[in-house]
Amino acid sequence: MPFSVIILGSNASVPAHNRNQTSQLLTMMQIPFLIDCGEGTQLQLKKNKVKAQKIDHIFISHLHGDHYYGLIGLISSLHLYGRKKDLNIYGPPGLKEIISINLKHSQTHLNYQINLTEWEYGRHQLLFENQNLTVHSFPLNHRIPCSGFVFRERPKKRRIDKRRLTFDLPPSKIIQLKNGEDIFDERTKISYQNDELTLPPAESRSYAFCSDTKYDENILPYIKNVDILYHEATFMEDMKERAAQTFHSTTLDAATIALKAEVKRLLIGHFSTRYKELLPMLAESKSIFENTELALEGHEYKEE
Repeated sequence: MPFSVIILGSNASVPAHNRNQTSQLLTMMQIPFLIDCGEGTQLQLKKNKVKAQKIDHIFISHLHGDHYYGLIGLISSLHLYGRKKDLNIYGPPGLKEIISINLKHSQTHLNYQINLTEWEYGRHQLLFENQNLTVHSFPLNHRIPCSGFVFRERPKKRRIDKRRLTFDLPPSKIIQLKNGEDIFDERTKISYQNDELTLPPAESRSYAFCSDTKYDENILPYIKNVDILYHEATFMEDMKERAAQTFHSTTLDAATIALKAEVKRLLIGHFSTRYKELLPMLAESKSIFENTELALEGHEYKEE
């Protein structure tokens, strides 16, 4: 099943050049996941015709304001919209206190419950799972505790080959086939090898979000072979020293990580306000990893 990523914000630090602060909406297995929630996220959701009430899961990478200052406003708006169902938030240590203090001093008593999971920095940690996919955090190398997130579909079952299966079978036999088992049809007394009636499973899709981080090859095992990698690229290579000082990455850093992780596509974002024009950043990244794209606001990136 295809998945998509809508970029809601792609700028670093402050809004500039008609770019907002970091936020993305990933839809995988028909579930919308909000990743980071910079200032202006609510307006960007409306602009992109996304109903905030449908979002049940929010992931926050770290507690620098450009990645979460929109969260309190979104929580409040969902309350005003009359939300009743639970909201699940996954974020860094300290986020629970921040939300609690805001609600306490505004005397806001939510109509709904927040289930907040604070991930443990330095760990590769399972945050969410269902029968179709998993979401893990993994540590990034930033000035304060910061985690990336990798979303992976679970391995899929084999597919029935309708060109070969031209006769009816009981549902129990179909399940056996999808599970990779050979079957015996009691009605006809005929045995079938699994590969006679099935096709290999559809490929499981994956998406990795690398928020603010220095160049760090320790993340490679976590993001290996993902379909789409989003990796921050705050600066161009001539600002490499500045990138290191601020615990950020350059265009070539992001491209090198993508190349070594053998990902299929790379999205770069978190652009410094010093860059109004982004095509030079794209060209620099493509010099190492050809399949690089700019994370442009309002654009939807699909993986079929």
